[in-house]
Amino acid sequence: MTMTQDIVWRSPQGTVIACVEKNKVMHENLVEIQQVCQDALDDAVLMGCDQEQFRSVLAVLVGQLHSEHWAQE
Repeated sequence: MTMTQDIVWRSPQGTVIACVEKNKVMHENLVEIQQVCQDALDDAVLMGCDQEQFRSVLAVLVGQLHSEHWAQE
């Protein structure tokens, strides 16, 4: 997933997250998430599940995520 290197991360206030290490961690996290999701999709398809349904379920799951940490605004 090379697109993750092109993402400009921003704070809730819109300022650019310029820290190289923070951007590196964000990129590594997204690469790891992509691999876990790909493995799960492959498993689902191998077990006979519809991949479009699986993608929909993942989208719902991501939509339900909420951070326990909050940024001060």
